[in-house]
Amino acid sequence: MQDAPEAERYEIRDGDRLLGLAAYDRSGSRVVFTHTEIDPDAEGSGLGGKLVRAALDDVRSRGERVVPRCSFVRGWIERHPEYGDLVDRDDA
Repeated sequence: MQDAPEAERYEIRDGDRLLGLAAYDRSGSRVVFTHTEIDPDAEGSGLGGKLVRAALDDVRSRGERVVPRCSFVRGWIERHPEYGDLVDRDDA
């Protein structure tokens, strides 16, 4: 997983092949996740969860907050309450 700030997304790749992305808008110390997408050939492989976990770990390491507008990210955080402290409750 890598942050691709020029594209405003976190990406998971296999070599040059993009397998998934978590799009965001960064505003100051807030990361607003807007959309998550996994290659249809990789669906069901757990890549979406790995991508979101790695992205949230990166957000945490930067001392930033999350606004989960994307339903996949929001649902993932609900299922993993140990990441709930990252959510900016003023705008969630």
